[in-house]
Amino acid sequence: MDLSNEIIKYCASLGLDSIGFAECRVYEELRSFYSERKAKSLENEFEEKDIEKRINPNNYMSEGKTIVSIAFPYLHDTDYIENGFSLYTRGKDYHNVVHSYLEKVVGFINSLGGNAIAFTDSNTLPERYIAYLAGIGFVGKNNMIITKKYGSYVFLGEIITDLVIPQSTSRTFEDIKNFKECGICEKCYASCPTKSINSYSKNPNICMSYITQKKEIDDSFFPLMDGRMFGCDSCQKGCPFNEHIDLTTIEEFYPLNFMQDNSEDSIININNSEFKATFKNASCGWRGKNILIRNALIRKALYKHMDISKYKLNSPYLEEYKERIVRFKKGR
Repeated sequence: MDLSNEIIKYCASLGLDSIGFAECRVYEELRSFYSERKAKSLENEFEEKDIEKRINPNNYMSEGKTIVSIAFPYLHDTDYIENGFSLYTRGKDYHNVVHSYLEKVVGFINSLGGNAIAFTDSNTLPERYIAYLAGIGFVGKNNMIITKKYGSYVFLGEIITDLVIPQSTSRTFEDIKNFKECGICEKCYASCPTKSINSYSKNPNICMSYITQKKEIDDSFFPLMDGRMFGCDSCQKGCPFNEHIDLTTIEEFYPLNFMQDNSEDSIININNSEFKATFKNASCGWRGKNILIRNALIRKALYKHMDISKYKLNSPYLEEYKERIVRFKKGR
């Protein structure tokens, strides 16, 4: 039985057509990369600090032999209004959606006689590298996996199994450094608002997507947010590989109704029960309402140039940010 072909056919029955396989092993070639990032303080609060956990997927399954990598496209054929939310946040929470699909694939792998475990985002796997080895796409200068069919507008999910399946490619870590697919193009560098990606280095700690999700940010980032509420698509929108792509058929990623709203007031005035009812199924809800309210205040004051001093905010955290934003605006 051709196990890889059986799994690919089953995934196709679910509407998934970007599947690849990588050897489950210790990725020793990543050790120096992670060590250098640690030495340069390039790790952020969302990353695993233990390098051994990051390079050894067998920590999750000691008998693991293969990692199945699957890309989930999320961009739909619809008009996405400009409301400051990254395109990936518009549909249902991708953590739940991706995991529900992966669990179905896990069940199929079990029916083939294998054991399997599914992973979505919240793990220590080097998922972009695994996707690269599995042939899902290449790593672009913007540090994202770029697929031939869907560009970079994809989520990634992984399954570790004890089934032995040949790796889809013979790629190496050294090949990534050349960015040969990107050639001389540097449009993503030019479009990055904080220059977290450039020809000399990649610094995720000043990536605007990360900044919009941090609890504490410096005033200097206020104008650079440029109306962003959660996430940042600048390096994707400027990428030539995203110009002519197929769109997703995964219904769960279609924009939720409230994601067609561009009113900051609806967020600034939201209460706890309304937030839970509205954002509980959204990818941007996990950081809590105060982060979104803070970003809405910044958007309204500096992007739409409106007065925010009138708002009475039931939070010392938000009141402090309101005062900082007002002072910053007056000092410009």
